[in-house]
Amino acid sequence: MAEHPGPRERDPDGDGEREGERDREGDTDRESARDRECDRERVRAALRAVPGAILRRWPVLRRLWPTTVRARATVGASAVVAVALALASFALLGLLEANLLRNAENDARRQAETVAQLAAAGKLGRARPPVRGIDFVQVVGADGRVLFASPNLAGVPAFPPTVPGVPGTRFHTWRVRPLDGEYRQRVVQVVTQTPDGMATVYAGASLRDADAADDTTTAALVIGMPLLLATVALVTWRVTGHALRPVEEIRAEVAEISDRGLHRRVPVPATHDEVARLAETMNATLDRLEASGIRQQQFIADASHELRSPITVLRTQLEVALAVQDPELWPELISGALEDIERLQHLTADLLLLARIDAAQPVVAAPLDLTGLVREVVEGRLGDRVPVRLRLEPDVEVTAGALWLGRIVTNLIDNAQRYADGRVDVTLHTTNGTRPGTAVLEVVDDGPGIPVADRERIFERFTRLDDSRSRDHGGAGLGLAIARDLSTHHGGTLTAEGGAGGAGGAGGAEGARLVLRLPTTPRP
Repeated sequence: MAEHPGPRERDPDGDGEREGERDREGDTDRESARDRECDRERVRAALRAVPGAILRRWPVLRRLWPTTVRARATVGASAVVAVALALASFALLGLLEANLLRNAENDARRQAETVAQLAAAGKLGRARPPVRGIDFVQVVGADGRVLFASPNLAGVPAFPPTVPGVPGTRFHTWRVRPLDGEYRQRVVQVVTQTPDGMATVYAGASLRDADAADDTTTAALVIGMPLLLATVALVTWRVTGHALRPVEEIRAEVAEISDRGLHRRVPVPATHDEVARLAETMNATLDRLEASGIRQQQFIADASHELRSPITVLRTQLEVALAVQDPELWPELISGALEDIERLQHLTADLLLLARIDAAQPVVAAPLDLTGLVREVVEGRLGDRVPVRLRLEPDVEVTAGALWLGRIVTNLIDNAQRYADGRVDVTLHTTNGTRPGTAVLEVVDDGPGIPVADRERIFERFTRLDDSRSRDHGGAGLGLAIARDLSTHHGGTLTAEGGAGGAGGAGGAEGARLVLRLPTTPRP
């Protein structure tokens, strides 16, 4: 029977209500943060869409928009320089104007303060004519009468009066139109207390030099800025073109290279810069492509030769079987044909595996007990001509694909069985030498051995060294090549080293020793 909830207990302290209010406030803050982030994202999206919208609105701009790197670099550099020159010009004119106005204002202020001191002492009659740089002086009483004026203001009415302030001396500046001529004046007004009441002293300094300097500077900037901008555009165009010329040469050369002209290379400029490194990288890529093409052509030729031989023998045997009317000979002929078909089947499987390896298909790797895998491969072999002796370190674990790693072990043992006289030894151990955490698998036979000069060549595809290692032994020259490619695919190495009797001389009479090294799986 379900229990009905009882009446809610009352919270005497109101902690539950306050906690609920805090939760609601937190939810509101989070929603506000999400809304602000959405608004910012919408603004960023709108800003990103502005250039495209402008180009769609005015299609003519799309035709005028530079399409080459050279043109865009020139336009960009010119635009940056133009903006910088415009800002510098405005700053220069502003600083020049401010400096000249400050000098004129200082001269007028000193003249006005001198006359104001004379007016305050009641000695306006001793006032001297304006000094050099001052155009006029005028003293106006509180009632608007001109108490004193320089000779060039004779008969000129008083300047517009202002309400007298408190006793003391102060000054401010404003601009007036010229009394005579076409130049501006900088006027300083000083209010002072005289024996006859408040009076205002006006002193004006001509801005003739400032206007002339502004006009001269503006004319120089108007003429010089376009010339400088054109020079920057021209230099940028030439320098960018010179820098991009090797890139165009590289592009033109690469465009001319076809699958039949992989021997061609792009020119490398002697600048030792990024373009030179690009050309060197391109040439290195072409080297790899050419080498790959050569390997592919050689592989096709070798594969065709290897496939032609069993097919030719098989056809001969079938023709003989067809021509021979004796049924007693048919089993022998059919048996030989089946052997050639089996050899052809193994060769086709090897070619398919090499194609998969060359395609760099990813390895489905997992932690694997290499000791158990080697033992399983050896114990599963049937009909070996020479017995295999095992010396395996237990619990050696590597990360690899079981199928491909088993193929490596099988190929190594097949090679040893093919050339051994009476002994094949398989040894597995780990080493902590220069490469800690390495599993080492050695397959040693007591056969004719491998000369030192040929210990790398045996890993080439379709390679047979001499009569002792020939097709009569059943090999096509692909087993060791497949084993090395698979070991490299697993991050390991496969090498041919001195046999059990030592390092081996020129003849390699101590037998062959093939060594597989794989990184072990790190233990937790």
